[in-house]
Amino acid sequence: MEALHKIRKGIDVALSSACAVIFAAMVVIGTYQIVTRFIFKSPSTVSEELLTYSFTWMALLASAYVFGKRDHMRMGFMADKAGPAGQKVLGIISEVLILVLAGSVMIYGGVTIMDLTMTQSTASLGIPMGVVYTIIPISGVLIVVYALLNIIDLVTGQAAASNAE
Repeated sequence: MEALHKIRKGIDVALSSACAVIFAAMVVIGTYQIVTRFIFKSPSTVSEELLTYSFTWMALLASAYVFGKRDHMRMGFMADKAGPAGQKVLGIISEVLILVLAGSVMIYGGVTIMDLTMTQSTASLGIPMGVVYTIIPISGVLIVVYALLNIIDLVTGQAAASNAE
């Protein structure tokens, strides 16, 4: 169990660091865009595109992080009425549904859309759109890993302890 918690902690640190770096880059790029647009009267299309794609990447990575922490929004009215055993079962069912959705839509669908768009280039950056879409299966894999770790925690009774950290 200790090894699984170390894996979770490592992924948590990597994801939170990646989100922080992307956010810091977005602040710098956004500031650059404002300066070039309003002071130099020469808007930068590259910065606009970079901001759009980096926001998408940060949002998907942050959503994987939130799923790992089990801090995502849920309707707890059913689970709150169930006893501890019912809450455990509902938690496992929820994690399995998340796993199936992330696996089918994000991983399979993400890889498919990546393959389809590798020949298309972005307007300003000139990179293949498939590269931009790589974040979809990456975040899908992270969500699947987190869902598996969450299921193991729920089955072994470690869910309450790992949520408290």
